[in-house]
Amino acid sequence: MRHEGKVALVTGGSQGIGEAICRRLAAEGAAVYVIASSDIAKAQAVCDSIRSSGAKAQAATADVSKAEELAALAQRVAHEFGTLDILVNSAGVFYPTPVGTPASEVDRMVDINLKGTIFAITAFSPMLSQGSGGKIVNLSSCAGMMGLRTYSVYCATKAAIAMLTRSLALELAPLGINVNAIAPGNTATPINEDIRTRPDLAPFLNAMAEKTPSGRTYSDPQDIAALASFLSSDEAKAMHGSTILIDEGFTAGM
Repeated sequence: MRHEGKVALVTGGSQGIGEAICRRLAAEGAAVYVIASSDIAKAQAVCDSIRSSGAKAQAATADVSKAEELAALAQRVAHEFGTLDILVNSAGVFYPTPVGTPASEVDRMVDINLKGTIFAITAFSPMLSQGSGGKIVNLSSCAGMMGLRTYSVYCATKAAIAMLTRSLALELAPLGINVNAIAPGNTATPINEDIRTRPDLAPFLNAMAEKTPSGRTYSDPQDIAALASFLSSDEAKAMHGSTILIDEGFTAGM
C-alpha cells in the first residue's frame, strides 16, 4: 500500500494505459480521479470497478486541450479532497500524419498530446506543491526517440514530452515536485486493437515481432502501470527529469 492516503489524478484514465494506472494506484491505496476526455460513462465504469474492490475513485471529464476545463477540474479536486499528491498525464491521441495532413489534425494532436500535458501541470502543480512531495508522471513514447514513417507529428509531440519533463523537473524540484516520464513501446490497448487484429497487417506485425528482442510484440498495460506506480512513490524521490523506456527492447538496436 505504497500510496495509502494519497490522492491521484490520471488524465486519459478511462481506457488503455491510463486505466491500468488508475487501477494500480487504487490497489496500492490511493484515492483516484479517473479523467475521460468526454465520455463520463467510461470513466464511471472504471470507477465502479475500482470501488467494487474496496478502493476509492471519482469520475470526471475534461478536455485536456482546453486549459479552462482543467482549471475548473482543479477547483473541484481542491473542494472534494483539499489536496493532490500524484498527477499522471496519460491522455493522448495516435494517428498517422503524413505530409499533407490537414492543419486541423496536426493542431489536434499537438493540442492534446503536448499542450494538454502543459495545461494539466499548470492547473495542478499548485496543489502538488502543498503536500509532502508531489509526483508528476508524463507519458512520452519510444516513438519520441525514433522515427516512425507517416507518424511524424506524433513522434514530435512525444519527443517534446521528454524535453518538457526535463525542463519542468528543474523548475518544480525546488517546490518538492518530482517530474518524470515513461516512454512505452508497443502496448496492447484499445487505441491499437485494429492494428493488432487485422489479417491484412500480418506482414507488418511479423516485422515488429522480429524487431522485438523480448518476444512480446505488445507489452501489457499493467507493465506500464507498475512503472508509473514506482515513479509516483517516495521510492523515486531521487528521480527528476528522467524518461524511462519500457518497450520490450524495441528501440535497443539490431
